[in-house]
Amino acid sequence: MRYILAATEDRAATEVIRAAFRRPFQVDAAATVQDCREFLRKRRYEFTFIDLDLLGGLGVARGDSGAALRGVRQAFPLIDIIVMTPPERAGEAVDAVKAGAANYVTYPLNADEIRYVTESLHEGIRAQSELDYLRDRFWQSDSLDVVQTRNPVMRTVFDQIRLVAPTKSTVLLAGETGTGKGVLAKLIHRHSNRRGVQFIGIHCGAIPDTLLESELFGHEKGAFTGAIRRKLGKFELAHGGTIFLDEIGTVTPAAQIKLLQVLQDRTFQRVGGETLIETDARIIAASNMDLGQMVEKGLFRNDLYYRLNVFPIEIPPLRERREDIPQLTEIFLRQMNRFNHRGIHYVHPQVMEAFQRYSWPGNIRELENLVERACILETSSILTPASFPAELFAGGPFIAPLSAGAGLTLAEARRRAVAEAEKSYLREVLSRNGGRINRTAEAAGVTVRQISKLMRKYGIQKEAFR
Repeated sequence: MRYILAATEDRAATEVIRAAFRRPFQVDAAATVQDCREFLRKRRYEFTFIDLDLLGGLGVARGDSGAALRGVRQAFPLIDIIVMTPPERAGEAVDAVKAGAANYVTYPLNADEIRYVTESLHEGIRAQSELDYLRDRFWQSDSLDVVQTRNPVMRTVFDQIRLVAPTKSTVLLAGETGTGKGVLAKLIHRHSNRRGVQFIGIHCGAIPDTLLESELFGHEKGAFTGAIRRKLGKFELAHGGTIFLDEIGTVTPAAQIKLLQVLQDRTFQRVGGETLIETDARIIAASNMDLGQMVEKGLFRNDLYYRLNVFPIEIPPLRERREDIPQLTEIFLRQMNRFNHRGIHYVHPQVMEAFQRYSWPGNIRELENLVERACILETSSILTPASFPAELFAGGPFIAPLSAGAGLTLAEARRRAVAEAEKSYLREVLSRNGGRINRTAEAAGVTVRQISKLMRKYGIQKEAFR
């Protein structure tokens, strides 16, 4: 069954809309702003016909249809709205269309016109899908989910990847932890002329400093205690393919010198060795830290930075690409169904509204973890609010300011405000430092024990920020 909502006090208009659509459509009728909100929260509609006056009531500013429409789209990002208006107020309906409404119709409604408008919208969606397909022929079929986006900044990112992938240039991916730098690195490799050779990734921050050089460049037998045989490093294994150096900002000064040699001469030496080894590995590096600022502070070699920064790509955090949240949620839900054989195919509208309000300090990785956890807990065929953490529906780390009318004493209001500030600050610092407790404590100017205590207090897991 497919659903259409008619939100108007005009019963005759509702009946015209019902007459325009037969099975498999069901037309729900909402005569008030409150009814309209309830319907939109409970069900996903193919089209939503809204009277201009009700639209104003749904928004934040009556009399400004454009602002009202933007408010509705922010609260219910997945709906396609057709505005119903008297002919003398068509100008206001046009403002609503400019703000994001799909179209408008004028009273008195006509069933043929209603069908024509909706069929035209379907044709527009089909034409846009065909255009997207033609544009995306560059992308391999298994990458199409990844490259779909409604965010203009991410479109630019994918355009940059399209341009740089076929080359052998070094790429530097910059962005917060959890924004998908590893996924984009694999996307570049998959669409390069090296796709048939290995892609080798190494998380520089997860390997002890004493072992990093050995992991990258290999070692000779007897080079150090425990080196009982020769070991080939990642650069040697990645010859002819791609090596992905994640969290490049964490490498030691000694390893930075060797990396510089690889980038300059395409040669390196194993630890404890004297023979120069050539490598043809394409380098993709990533960092959640600002390498430019690290250079200024003397924490990262400027010559290495400029060698890495040949083709920089900045990846926006999830909170700046909220229009992609429904698409990403659907992708993760399909993955959970495919691997865990769960029959969950929908997300409750209240959950999607909460997703749109949340600040996502852990970015896409946090979204994926939340969906996976909810799929494990959910017992119905739709992901409901009960399967998600309560803080998600309390506005996440950012709670609306407490008012004096809330019945709280000043001391209680102060305690709650301090708790929310602590929680928000802790998430931000953990995100910047990739969930590393010692670095988070150092950045916050407190002890590791204090950070761990605060994380237990607020139920924050370091894994969400890695």
